[in-house]
Amino acid sequence: MKLLAIKINCGHEIEDGLSYFLQDTLNAKGIEARKRSDFVLEGQKHDSSLVELDDIEDLPEDLELTAYFDQDTDQSKIIDQIKSKIKEMEGFGLDVGNVSISTKNIADEDWNTAWQKYYHVIDFSRLLAIVPDWEDYQPAFKDQKLIRLDPGLAFGTGGHTTTQLVLLAMERALTKPISVMDVGTGSGILAIAASKLGAKSVLATDISDEAVSAAKENIRLNGIDNITVKKANLLKDTDEKFDLIIANILAEILLELIPDLNNHLNKDSQIIFSGIDYKQLPKIENALAKENLEIKMKMQEKRWICLLIARKDQ
Repeated sequence: MKLLAIKINCGHEIEDGLSYFLQDTLNAKGIEARKRSDFVLEGQKHDSSLVELDDIEDLPEDLELTAYFDQDTDQSKIIDQIKSKIKEMEGFGLDVGNVSISTKNIADEDWNTAWQKYYHVIDFSRLLAIVPDWEDYQPAFKDQKLIRLDPGLAFGTGGHTTTQLVLLAMERALTKPISVMDVGTGSGILAIAASKLGAKSVLATDISDEAVSAAKENIRLNGIDNITVKKANLLKDTDEKFDLIIANILAEILLELIPDLNNHLNKDSQIIFSGIDYKQLPKIENALAKENLEIKMKMQEKRWICLLIARKDQ
């Protein structure tokens, strides 16, 4: 069975009225909404969210509503009805934005599993591979560590450049069993990687309840028992000290984190920062210098930078 998808780009002020009209009057089988403001606000959260607007495909100018109908629906009639409704709402003084309407026929898939086709094994390095939970992956090297993830939980799947740069830095930093803190853990991927690479203990924190739940589930998938997950705001909710602190968060949040670092570092500790846009690097460097911290190694891929950091006197 196929469905008719009608995509409407318009202003957010008419979202509620138009959504109600599509479902209640036109009997849409379902509606999907994407708002530009949602992506902008997500990137401003002080949690594990990492949103780069340039990386998002077909980001709407304001609001994108997609309504799904039976394939045999009269396209011309229903589009005329939608246009008429939008004109009516404009007459009420609502900002309808730049309106455009397009249609396409799509397969009526099982939406619970259709997204799985977008996630595949990331054969990351000699030591690590990131494997969706449903994939049967056989590593070429028997001692390659597999990180099992349920990407349906979101919060980070290992595909983003910033995450992969951290994984590379971790291979450099984890040369012996040490204690690790993963700040803003998201899906838990970096905490799991630390455990797989030989960390003796890992504390994974996030300010988001949903991320904490996702991390716990992914840790369960990997059968790991040396990771503790808890809800926390950066370093403010723990008194512990660590041999390695990892933070893959936007630069603005890293700047908030830096003044608290020294209180949570053991002797000869290291720090890994990622999520830094190259334009933000000078701010990070200045903030680190004020805390007697210096960059020992810097990696860059495209616009993203990852730093391996330690005290200047180490």
